[in-house]
Order: sequence, then structure tokens, then C-alpha cells
Amino acid sequence: MSGRMIVSVSGIRDTTRDVVDGFAKEMDARGVPLSLFVAPRLSDHYRLVRDPATQEWLLERREGGDAIVLHGYDQAATKRRRAEFSSLPEHEATLRLLAADRVLEDTGLRTRLFAPPRWTASKGAVAALPRIGFRLLADISGIHDLERGTVVRSRVYGIGQGAKAEPWWCRAMVIGAGRVARRGELLRLAISAKHLAAPGPRQAMLDAVDLALHHGAEPTVYRWRRRSESREAA
Repeated sequence: MSGRMIVSVSGIRDTTRDVVDGFAKEMDARGVPLSLFVAPRLSDHYRLVRDPATQEWLLERREGGDAIVLHGYDQAATKRRRAEFSSLPEHEATLRLLAADRVLEDTGLRTRLFAPPRWTASKGAVAALPRIGFRLLADISGIHDLERGTVVRSRVYGIGQGAKAEPWWCRAMVIGAGRVARRGELLRLAISAKHLAAPGPRQAMLDAVDLALHHGAEPTVYRWRRRSESREAA
């Protein structure tokens, strides 16, 4: 029995767009669409609204079959050493989600999919998401359909975003990814854009993808299917 595979990339911005584009082209050659994790603000005063080249690139990738996934507002730690949405109460999470949603709407990149920084969302953040219109949450434990209240359990095999990038971890990730694909289960691979610039992590991700494809994994993206329609939100 063949399973599915989702490959995601985070940290996409002006300074990482070229390296992500190179990786995306390698995925295109393999028939693997990407889930592109987007945040309106990042470090060093980066603002997506001031980066039309990245906006255009993201729009083109979505038109080609990739998915846009909101990945926080500014990814700033709300408490010491805690990821942005990991400990927020519902009210504060709502404000951040609304602000991020407005930016993506203004740039034509609005999505109903959400993945919190470092894959961790507080109970308050989870409660806020459907109120604002989000339909899918991808966290550390699996993929949650926020309308139906269901979840597909699946761990993340990642590099960056809280995961390690050392050679031993990269090797372990490839082995683990192959094991999941061989069992016909859902495989979620994730890498941050800055690690794509490093030969070791980049090659490890390529190896994991190739091994999963070898075991028959079907490439897909994070998506949410409507109850009464065949259209999907991505």
C-alpha cells in the first residue's frame, strides 16, 4: 500500500527566495508540489508587503500547484524561548491571526491553512483559528480538520524550525522517512529555507524525498476539502 508525502519549506523571503526556487525546481522535476510556509514579518525588519518579487514568486508557485500555508505573524517569541503561538491565550492569538490574514489577503496570498512556528499551537490559538476562517491546522502531532474536528496523526521529519541540522540528525531523518514511506503511511518532510543553502541538509532532504518516491509515496500538499464540494483550499 502506498502512502502520501508532504514537503514543506519555511522562512521564505527576499534573501532566501533564490535558494528555495532552486529546490522547488528540483521538486518540479520529481513531480513533487511544495507547501510554502509564509509569515508576513520576519527578523531584520522583513515585511512581505514590501517584497513584491517574493509575492509574485509565491503566486506563481501556487498557480502551479503549490500550497500557501500561513506560518505565524512575525514568529517572535511571545515568552522566553517559546514559539510565537505556543502559549498565547485566545484573544492575543486572534489579534495576531487577524493581522496576518489581512496581509495575505492584501497580497493575494490568503489561505485557510495554518502551521504554527515550531509546529506548536496553544489551546487558545487552536480555538481562535476557526473563528477567523481557518480550516486546517498542521502541528507537531498531525493534520487537524478544524471544521470536522478530525485529525490525521503524523509526525514531522524536519530540518530547522526547532529541529536539528547536524549530520547525524540528517541521516536519521532519511532513515525514518524511508521507514514511514515503506509502511505506506503519511510522511511529512519539512525544511527551513536557510538550511537549504547548506549542502548537507539540502542533500538529506533530497535523499528523503527520493527514498519516499522509491517506496511509492504519492506527493501532495496540505489542503482542506469542503464537505459538499470537490474544490480544495490551499
